[in-house]
Amino acid sequence: MTDATTLLHAYYDAFNRGDTEGFLALLAEDVVHDINQGGREVGKEAFRRFLARMNRCYRERIADLVVLTEPSGTRAAAEFTVHGTYLEADEGLPPAHGQRYVLPAGAFFTLRAGQVARIANFYNLPDWIAQVSGAAA
Repeated sequence: MTDATTLLHAYYDAFNRGDTEGFLALLAEDVVHDINQGGREVGKEAFRRFLARMNRCYRERIADLVVLTEPSGTRAAAEFTVHGTYLEADEGLPPAHGQRYVLPAGAFFTLRAGQVARIANFYNLPDWIAQVSGAAA
């Protein structure tokens, strides 16, 4: 798969299906993951652990996906809306009890040889905290 738009639609489709193995198959072995307001993790196994934590703490679906690419097909961006449920408290975040949230978000990608080589997700963490805490943003 070499078309950037097709690759990113497959990426988010696998995410929405909860297809962890299909999702991971789209990543380069040395994938770089820049976590929103967090650190950097490198490698598919680190991403697998990240996904396991995310799947334990959150149930999310991506909607309103718009993919933007540049002519060489090696860089892309996506804008979308996250519809989620907070299932289990994540480290350093508010308690979880099934709160629902809707959050605009975006991501930047570097693509190599038909795979995702870098992903950086961005969303408004204070907005998310306000939503799951029941406070106005």
